[in-house]
Amino acid sequence: MLSRRIVAARPLTRALVPAARLRPQYTQVRTAHAPVEVAEIGDPSMNGGYVNPPPEKRSNRDPYGDWWDKQERRNFGEPVHEDNDILGVLSLHDYNHFTPGWGGVLWGVFIVTVLGVCGVTAMTYPDKISSPRTFEDGLERELGGPKAIRARKHGEGEWKDNGDVER
Repeated sequence: MLSRRIVAARPLTRALVPAARLRPQYTQVRTAHAPVEVAEIGDPSMNGGYVNPPPEKRSNRDPYGDWWDKQERRNFGEPVHEDNDILGVLSLHDYNHFTPGWGGVLWGVFIVTVLGVCGVTAMTYPDKISSPRTFEDGLERELGGPKAIRARKHGEGEWKDNGDVER
């Protein structure tokens, strides 16, 4: 097994072949030699000369017209576009109700409204504790000693609107 790998590697033969003749193995050179390939060059759409009608979504056609096929809105013998799966009646709808500019205006109004409601709420929302608590010694020892910020003692100042304590 190992001897086969050594023989298959052939390091000397690659060293002896001039570098100009070497080409990467992944490149591909194509030329049109066969008659089928020459015919492809003459048919740029590569659909065998099929008459391809202009792309028109079938859902945009008159739904009350006298169609041979009422569901797909097409007549008998009418050529089908090669992208019929995209242009058929049962494909996704065109979103042509809004222009891109009007869609941007609607997005802008939505964003301004949401940010406005957030701003008004932030300015008017009371940031006050609903029922203030007091402690006997202000939790001086529990909060870290005499230099720590302590809690409110009994009878100490009134609460202000912004939640600060009068001292």
